[in-house]
Amino acid sequence: MSINKVAVIGAGTMGCGIAGQVANAGIEVWLLDLPSDDNPNALAQRGLERLRDPNQPGLVSKEAESFIHLGNTRDDFEQLAACDWVAEAVVERLDIKKALYQRLDAVCKDSAIITSNTSTIPIRLLVEDMPPAFRRRFAITHFFNPVRFMRLLELVRGEDTDPAIIGLLADFCEQQLGKGVVPCLDTPGFLGNRVGVFAIQCALHAAFELGLNPLEADAIFGRPIGIPKTGVFGLYDLIGIDLMSDVVQSLVNILPPDDAFHAEAAKIELMSNMIANGQTGNKQGQGFYRDGDSGREVLNLETASYVDAPRLNLPLAERAEQEGVRTLLEDDARYGQFAWRILSRTLTYAASLIPEVGDDPVAIDDAMKLGYNWIKGPFELIDEIGVDDFIARLEADGLAIPPFLAEAAGSSFYRVDDGVLQARRHGGRWQAIERPQGVIRFSEKRQTLKPCNRCAVASWYDLDGIALVEFHSKANALDADSMAILADALDHVESDGMRGLIVHNDAQHFSCGVNLQTVRDFFRREDMNGLDRFLADFQQTVYRMETAPFPVVAAPVGMSIGGGFEVVLHARQVICHANSVTGLVESLVGVVPGGGGCKETLYRWIELLQCGHDISEACWKAFMNLGYGKTATSPIIARKQAMLRANDRFVINRDRILGEAIKAIDDSAGQVAFARPDLALPGRPLFEEMVKWLEESRDKGLFMPHDVRVGTEMARIVTGGDVDPGTICSEQGFYDAERRSFLSLVETDATRERINSMLDAGSPVRN
Repeated sequence: MSINKVAVIGAGTMGCGIAGQVANAGIEVWLLDLPSDDNPNALAQRGLERLRDPNQPGLVSKEAESFIHLGNTRDDFEQLAACDWVAEAVVERLDIKKALYQRLDAVCKDSAIITSNTSTIPIRLLVEDMPPAFRRRFAITHFFNPVRFMRLLELVRGEDTDPAIIGLLADFCEQQLGKGVVPCLDTPGFLGNRVGVFAIQCALHAAFELGLNPLEADAIFGRPIGIPKTGVFGLYDLIGIDLMSDVVQSLVNILPPDDAFHAEAAKIELMSNMIANGQTGNKQGQGFYRDGDSGREVLNLETASYVDAPRLNLPLAERAEQEGVRTLLEDDARYGQFAWRILSRTLTYAASLIPEVGDDPVAIDDAMKLGYNWIKGPFELIDEIGVDDFIARLEADGLAIPPFLAEAAGSSFYRVDDGVLQARRHGGRWQAIERPQGVIRFSEKRQTLKPCNRCAVASWYDLDGIALVEFHSKANALDADSMAILADALDHVESDGMRGLIVHNDAQHFSCGVNLQTVRDFFRREDMNGLDRFLADFQQTVYRMETAPFPVVAAPVGMSIGGGFEVVLHARQVICHANSVTGLVESLVGVVPGGGGCKETLYRWIELLQCGHDISEACWKAFMNLGYGKTATSPIIARKQAMLRANDRFVINRDRILGEAIKAIDDSAGQVAFARPDLALPGRPLFEEMVKWLEESRDKGLFMPHDVRVGTEMARIVTGGDVDPGTICSEQGFYDAERRSFLSLVETDATRERINSMLDAGSPVRN
């Protein structure tokens, strides 16, 4: 059996997200909800509008939308007869779900799989009134919001579920929908929410108890611990304070009375008042944070009034982000106490769940990494702290030691044995971590390797005869040391006869560009010659990627922007993720792409438009892309914006990117050489036309004065500037033009003001 047609019942946030991801996979899907009076499909239509949200698009392209059919449960229910999988995502009421299952059983074919997205109602209750044949093909598929971007799928089988059905769902959701599938027992809250909501509640109550304001709490309970920067109060605002309170209450209702979660679930009067006042978070424009007249504001937890929210400078948080969570726990002051209060309780809670939820710590760690974007799961964090040190501190505080944690005393939860990464299972046995065929997580593979060369910001490894370069600075920002590691890897591939080079990492983002602090250091010293040398070295390193006599693959995930995208642009082939975000955004901080980005943008538009001798149209396209700092939110959009070449491709499951990149190294047919011939430039007439357009746009109030200056440099690079039409420019000539424009802009006060604002305030000033 295969899944070729899907239906989703319920077009709320989760239902439309599931339907959107099915459509992203190129599979036909019906999205049904209750009929409305005026427009019977109004609720389904509203779900589709959610998927079109430009701030968080649920679809990878406009084409994906064509796979979605809208309907309602009155007029279109018979469409389910042809569906191979029907996913129910209706309101969390048992009576409504049961009534729906009776209708589904009467209409769906005998082989159709039926699943629920519930996380609060046990399977045994859902199907207790259904015939055995229905129960055999029923499971829970618990997706996480937003479905397109959150990687976790908790797959839960009932007592009667056919193992073949579970296998089919696991394969389909992993390979077709791009999910990390974590099998779960039918226990309350499963894994992700059981641990994740517990951690959030710990952080919330600890902040109130220790007197931390939301800014401080989010700065610590964020990147320093290895979780998203939204922290706890920012996450409450993002999810919705009212919705998050409902999630907490649902866990209170389903967890046994002796569960430790109840100690962290008490209602907070301030938050109850906020819900009553409509201060429910981002959706209402105000929660713990809001945008005030003079900028961002934060709620004073004592007075319940909003005050200015300055950007905090917490050296402890900065150090912990770079050095690890132990740095936080070594601090005896409030921030260290706050971190220990959260981690001690959260990590012991996770350990206490084994063997109730299963005997495998990998499943819990996967759930937190895939469903909550933690860099490390609870048991990986315990290993980082040190099992014995963790136990000793728990004992010193008089806290209980869960049996599974006690089993690891003197050892760890993970180890490498004979080159294989293993995990400790309940009962003390070790077992190799197994992933589906084709799935390779470099974060796991790295633990079995030693770097061939390493510095604070980058490393490269010998991956069975392939050099793999990994950036690992904050936001994977690039500097001279990053490029030195890349250059060293290129040297060794060529000299040692290795099979090729891959640039990849397993972080949230591939690279957010060149480290602006590096640029600021140069202009503060007025060292323009040093900055020029840095740019020239960057250019020549990526040029070596482009012209290497061996395969070179960039395998990015997350954001590849600015200088990070310039690295990607020079790979012979790109294997990226369906959610990869790409673009050259340098104009926002008052500079031009200086690592070949302007050059590549122009050449790629020439290729895409199939220009002849007159490249004027390509010049305009490049000028617009660069000047507006355009980004593409998917590879499909990126290809239309000339950001990817015809031989570049993407995969929907990011865990398969590295495996596909390795295949690409060995498949010479996928490697396409760059054709970067000398170009006859349109020169002065087109340059002056672009400058006039910039000035007119400024006069209309569309641009700020410095936008015109930056845009003028973009125009100068792609047209040749004040030169005669037909003037010839080589690829190296474009590199040189980029550096000249970059340096001329950095010498201006306006660009320096933008860079300082970005580094000090988190966003560039408009000037």
